[in-house]
Amino acid sequence: MTPAACLGIVDWGIGGIGLVRELNRRVPGLPVLYWSDAGATPYGRMRSADLTARLHAVVCELARRGATEAVLACNAASTVAPRLSRAPVPVEGIIGHGLASVPDHVRGPVGVVAGRRTIASGCYRRGLARPGREVLSRVAQPLSAHIEAGRTGSPGFVADLHRIVAPLQRAHAVVLACTHYPAVSDWFADVLPDATLIDPVQRLAAAIAARHPGAEA
Repeated sequence: MTPAACLGIVDWGIGGIGLVRELNRRVPGLPVLYWSDAGATPYGRMRSADLTARLHAVVCELARRGATEAVLACNAASTVAPRLSRAPVPVEGIIGHGLASVPDHVRGPVGVVAGRRTIASGCYRRGLARPGREVLSRVAQPLSAHIEAGRTGSPGFVADLHRIVAPLQRAHAVVLACTHYPAVSDWFADVLPDATLIDPVQRLAAAIAARHPGAEA
């Protein structure tokens, strides 16, 4: 790690706090600037051009404040990460890490729970496709809203969770493709007892830590 290294993390709301926590465990000496963009329109509802423009502006502001690289912890934001090549600092998305987190030996059905934009982009469906492997995609948008509002465990949350995961009971592995969902991984584990739950943040944090070995404890 160079002395000036500083990581900017972008997410809509509190989802990316899980990445901050993991980085604090792995590389506690790495300075982090966290941008919660909850004041903006939810990323999943923006047009691609508007989302790209918004993220470019956020990354520019993070760079102005000292960030030397930026990470899009949000899967929805990461669907347009390739469009941010003109940003003043390198920008990394999370989707590639989500794809790489699923071992090739998993041949049974693989589930993906994510927001509407992430599912509609087809990034996970295409990236996880293997001969003989079925990819089961489920829009889990309501869960993010429940978590942001502190309604975890409420009757509405439980009902939505059961409805969303019902078609995933055959899945051998399920990717939690929204940074909000690992916060309720125990709930997912209860309703998907036979599936391995995959949190892309773990691989993303490991990659960041590998780039900044001097920031380790």
